[in-house]
Amino acid sequence: MDLPSSRSSLASPNHKANWLERLTAFLLREPEDREELVELLHSAFERHLLDADALAMIEGVLQVGDLQVRDVMIPRAQMDVIEVEAAPADFIPYVIESGHSRFPVYEGSKDNIIGILLAKDLLRYYARQDFNLRQMLRPAVFIPESKRLNVLLKEFRANRNHLAVVVDEYGGVAGLVTIEDVVEQIVGDIEDEYDFDETGDNILPDRQGRWRVKAMTPIADLNRALDTDFSDADIDTVGGLVVTEFGRVPKRGDAISFGGLHFQVLRADSRRVHILLIEREAAPASDAA
Repeated sequence: MDLPSSRSSLASPNHKANWLERLTAFLLREPEDREELVELLHSAFERHLLDADALAMIEGVLQVGDLQVRDVMIPRAQMDVIEVEAAPADFIPYVIESGHSRFPVYEGSKDNIIGILLAKDLLRYYARQDFNLRQMLRPAVFIPESKRLNVLLKEFRANRNHLAVVVDEYGGVAGLVTIEDVVEQIVGDIEDEYDFDETGDNILPDRQGRWRVKAMTPIADLNRALDTDFSDADIDTVGGLVVTEFGRVPKRGDAISFGGLHFQVLRADSRRVHILLIEREAAPASDAA
């Protein structure tokens, strides 16, 4: 007597299989290529078999296999590095202000990276007087610009490295890449203790007269803070304004100037911009009378 009732309950429209079971059933038709797989995933999203975050992460996984290190690395010009002969009193304030946990250390020029300094090792400087930066260095890992991100992620996990120095075809330093840069291509931007707090201000000035600005900041707020007059008739946010000027989603380190301001992308992933560094452009020198 109970069996029909149980079957009826299972057949009830209120009964929903978990999302993985429903997605598996939906994908039983094997896609012929990558494009068809993506179409199926988007169709699954439209049918509410996947939520937006899950779809974005799956697309990120697919994309990681296509991207190379050069696509996500921090360019050489944007690297925060330390000269091995520098006095601790000179570079420790720089370390504190940047907030990074690892720093490439060079001798002579940036093309001669001799090791990696962990910020936590600087505690030894305060514990004893015979601090020697050269002796504190960890081995640096060097990788080519062409290395695939999925391969790099495996190597990071296997070797427990968190940072690698990127070299070009001539052996010169082209930039650096961290495990966070790779993971963010899958899960989106990862915030740490040095990122903006979600409830904090969208526009924060620094000591050099620049502003760190969240891309989600309304253009009207930027206009009030910086005394600018950007239109928000068609675009609502500062990130949208910058993307429109680039004509694409810019990468970290990309920069552009317009409206009397210089915009540099500090954090971004393959889908959107997160944080910008903004400063006023220098006024042109007036002609001598």
